[in-house]
Amino acid sequence: MESSSSPLNDPPPPKTNSSRDKMRHFPQEVQEAFRTFEATRNPDALDPVILAILDDFIPKKTEVPLSTFPGSTRLIEDLGFDSLAITEVVFFSEELLNISIGNEELMQVRTLDDLRGFIRKKVSPAPAA
Repeated sequence: MESSSSPLNDPPPPKTNSSRDKMRHFPQEVQEAFRTFEATRNPDALDPVILAILDDFIPKKTEVPLSTFPGSTRLIEDLGFDSLAITEVVFFSEELLNISIGNEELMQVRTLDDLRGFIRKKVSPAPAA
């Protein structure tokens, strides 16, 4: 007797959690910035990516692009981020960039510049001892 495969018995397709899959919904220029980061490991290339992630999870959309805001713009007070939105940003960033962000570290991040600096530091290789 020949066994026939039915969709109900087939295993689910493997999950694809590649960075490129996570970036698919971002604008082309953000995807290109991420590819530049992957190729060069230059953390400065991540600025458009960081802003796109923030824009993706911001509770209230801004009328102007986040890139026009000064670095001193506060995430909570000025942009309206709450703990849930910040948690979503953290989880997405951790998965995308293969980094780990502790709660106590996150407490130090208050502004756009804080976040940029924090992410850059996390993705930079440790200095040789």
